[in-house]
Amino acid sequence: MKKLNSNHLKLIAIIAMTIDHLTWLAFPGCQKIWYVMLLHIVGRLTAPIMWFFIVEGYNHTHNLKKYLIRLFLFAFISHFAYCLAFGIPFIPNSIFNGTSVMWSLAWAVALLAIFDSEINEKLKVLLMILIFVITFPSDWSCIAVFSIIFMNKYRGNFKKQMIMMMLGTLMYATVYFIFLDKVYGLLQLFTCLTIPILYLYNGERGKVNLKYLFYIYYPLHLIIIGIIRLVIYGNIPIIFK
Repeated sequence: MKKLNSNHLKLIAIIAMTIDHLTWLAFPGCQKIWYVMLLHIVGRLTAPIMWFFIVEGYNHTHNLKKYLIRLFLFAFISHFAYCLAFGIPFIPNSIFNGTSVMWSLAWAVALLAIFDSEINEKLKVLLMILIFVITFPSDWSCIAVFSIIFMNKYRGNFKKQMIMMMLGTLMYATVYFIFLDKVYGLLQLFTCLTIPILYLYNGERGKVNLKYLFYIYYPLHLIIIGIIRLVIYGNIPIIFK
């Protein structure tokens, strides 16, 4: 029986994300200790849930323009909160982890709208490549866009959605493994733990409307983490660059 509504899943994503981010704060640089790795594994639950509900949000929104504006405004605010939290320059100087995943989520919705428009197919492909390029420096890179696009394509077919989600994760894990950190790269594959959780989704929202909770909580908790980081460590990065 499917018992989890969207509120349950979003709260799981928020809790997992908070655990992951606090782990970066407590153990900078992804220290190779078993319980640190376990805490980061918990954090792998967040991204697929976010992607899943971006797809749901796109298909249920009554006003796409307002949805896009809200996402891009959220991405703009979150950029500064993300950089503050992890000690990253506000002006990106690296092709990795230069801004938050919200940048990719906003552009993913824009690309979904492009694909559903009547513009020339060649132009759609060109715009897709451009969006992949401009989202590459964000957390979860252009893989977030890739995963959302294909999870939307196979919406209604849970098995194919999850296959594409894991394919995206595999590509992301491979890049991390080669260029940043082998252990943390392999750790990305634990997004598979999200599959049984998403399978329990019953398609309902829940009694309380938590629509704006994530929009508020995401930058707020990053700002708090950033302040604590400055107090404890000074202005040094605590995440991979």
